[in-house]
Formats: sequence, structure tokens, C-alpha cells
Amino acid sequence: MIHALSIWLLVAAFFGAGVFNAIGTRTTRASFVRWGYPSWWHLVAGGLEILSAILIALSLGRDAGLVLGTTIIAAALLTVVRHREYSDLAPPGVFVALIALAAFSS
Repeated sequence: MIHALSIWLLVAAFFGAGVFNAIGTRTTRASFVRWGYPSWWHLVAGGLEILSAILIALSLGRDAGLVLGTTIIAAALLTVVRHREYSDLAPPGVFVALIALAAFSS
């Protein structure tokens, strides 16, 4: 039960973050540029997050989706820490907790 719930929470979280990044509000685009990424990088980040959500939702792709998602979140954490924007650590921290719960609750 906990495993299934954690999987679907993770799918929803990655899908929601992916849509948010793909839409790319002015603030989102400015953040990516401020962190040294190209102005279009929000589309790549959003697409990878949506792909991760889809893979996690499919049992055959779940492991690949968890690896992709973990890589995305690791990059987000490194970016935030590198630029010392510690107030932005909470969202990736929630993802880390959900990934750990999904990975270790099976």
C-alpha cells in the first residue's frame, strides 16, 4: 500500500514539476538563466521530468524512471547548493524523500 502510494505521489510530483517547467513562467526561465543554463533549458528539464513520471508510472520502466528522476533531482540539488540559494532546497528535498520511499518500500 505505501509503495503504491509513494509511486503515484512521485508520478504526480514529477508530472506537475515537468508541466510547470515546460510552461516556463518568466520567473522559472530567469532562474534557469541565472543558474547558467540556456534560456530554453526549462523545456529540457520539463520534458525529462514528464518522461520520468511516465516511466515511473509504467512497471516495466519504473527502474529507469527512478534513475532518471534521481539524476534530475541530484542536478537540481547541486545547482541550488552551488549557487547558495538554500531557500530553494525544500522542493528537491521532498523529491528525495519520495524517491527514497518509493525505492525502499517495495
